[in-house]
Amino acid sequence: MGTPQTREIREGRFAALYNDAYADVLRFVQRRSGPDRAEDVVHEAFLVAWRRFDDVPTSLDDARAWLFGTARNCLLNDQRSQSRRGALEVRIAEVTKEATESEDDLVAFHVDLSRAWQHLRPEVQEVLSLAIWENLPSPQAGRVLGITAASYRIRLHRARLALRRVLKHTTSTAFDPDYSVTEQLT
Repeated sequence: MGTPQTREIREGRFAALYNDAYADVLRFVQRRSGPDRAEDVVHEAFLVAWRRFDDVPTSLDDARAWLFGTARNCLLNDQRSQSRRGALEVRIAEVTKEATESEDDLVAFHVDLSRAWQHLRPEVQEVLSLAIWENLPSPQAGRVLGITAASYRIRLHRARLALRRVLKHTTSTAFDPDYSVTEQLT
């Protein structure tokens, strides 16, 4: 990143940009999204600005415009992620409608699936989410995790088995609040 003096200059310029443009970028994003996501999107935009600070124009007006474009891209990425999550919910609903006969069964299945997900280890959730939410093929998902496509497929197979096992345990103990699935699986 350079000498300490260069680093201080860079940090000072970034701090000035953040102080001058944050409120404007936040309003820009709030007009395009809900208030619950706006701050996260703006922080993501400033993170991109920090990483690519050499690409940020030096004049404040040009830098604000650059930040607006970056925030827009971050917002679009966030909306795509939300859309994928919604699509997953629709796919789960379609599958469960075929598999269940009543609305009560469907609600119970969603509750069981949500409860089972919470009992999975984070690394198992990550493997499943790359396949389900991100819809990544094995080579790309493996790259995300820093492993080969074959290793990813093995992990995905094991993650699916773990989810089935946890689902089986949560549905058979649905009304026992003292039951701990994680203890059973370790």
